[in-house]
Amino acid sequence: MAKKRGIKPEAVVMDAWYSSLDNLKSIRYHGWVWVTTLRKNRIVNHNKQLNKLDILEEGTLIHLRGYGWVTIFKFTAKNGRIDYRVTNKDNPTRQYVKSIMDARWSVEVYHREVKQNCGIERCQASTNRAQRNHIFLAISAWFEQHKRRISEKITLYQQIGT
Repeated sequence: MAKKRGIKPEAVVMDAWYSSLDNLKSIRYHGWVWVTTLRKNRIVNHNKQLNKLDILEEGTLIHLRGYGWVTIFKFTAKNGRIDYRVTNKDNPTRQYVKSIMDARWSVEVYHREVKQNCGIERCQASTNRAQRNHIFLAISAWFEQHKRRISEKITLYQQIGT
């Protein structure tokens, strides 16, 4: 449907939960770039687990079983957690993959905030119009909260406490 509407994303981004071969192939079919994380035990390069590979800082070209060639990057968080981020983009840079995944995280934060703090999922109305109004007002409430946080240079948790 997005393709029919003329949407041309810079990249389709998802977490490991959605990185099935069918999803990746579907995105490729539309001619789009995708960026995702893979689980450490994903099979690549002729039956090797991902976490058994030596991955270069600037990325390593690997063969994803059932899909084809992709580039993988290994990111290690301060707490030691390792993320394997992979893309089908030709000659991607580490910074490109990082910036795309950072943008994805911003969307995740937005969704969490609009659900937890603005009650977007708590609509009890049964008519379509009332549901749309509820969604609009929840998003408007989030936007006002966000503007206040920016202008007062406070965090969400500081704002909730006041």
